[in-house]
Amino acid sequence: MKLRSSTTPLVLFASSVCLAATLVQPVAAGQSAPAGRTLRHSPYMPVSLPQRAKNYYGLMKGIDNLSVRRTASGNLIRFSYRVTDPVAARLLGEKTAAAYMYGETSHVLLEIPVMDKIGPLRQTGPLEVGKEYWMVFSNKGGPIKTGERVDVFVGSLHVDGLTVE
Repeated sequence: MKLRSSTTPLVLFASSVCLAATLVQPVAAGQSAPAGRTLRHSPYMPVSLPQRAKNYYGLMKGIDNLSVRRTASGNLIRFSYRVTDPVAARLLGEKTAAAYMYGETSHVLLEIPVMDKIGPLRQTGPLEVGKEYWMVFSNKGGPIKTGERVDVFVGSLHVDGLTVE
């Protein structure tokens, strides 16, 4: 018996739906994963930012010497950088630019805490060439751990793939 070419995709689709339904049934029936299984962490240390990324941030964003470190028993995370081009990095010095840090593994979005008498815990104002600047993000409860990759967003400026030290 010869199948028409228009019925062949329908048969394949119907058979794949039946196969998917049989594979999902044990999970839906309430069976759990085998006992004794635990999450395993990789024994390898994360790799630092590649040299081409460092060159990109230096040339296009006007910053270098990027680092992200846990401070104050892990309750704060400090993002520090050195300015090489104040015009390209001007967003980092603006008070009105909102700054966030996103943890790629934990899927947590951190903000800069605002103190009553001090204000936001970040350096703002006109930027100078060769000077180190920083901003601190609240990591209350420690959702972002050492070794995790994070992204920093300041307005439209994005710094991706930094590793927390």
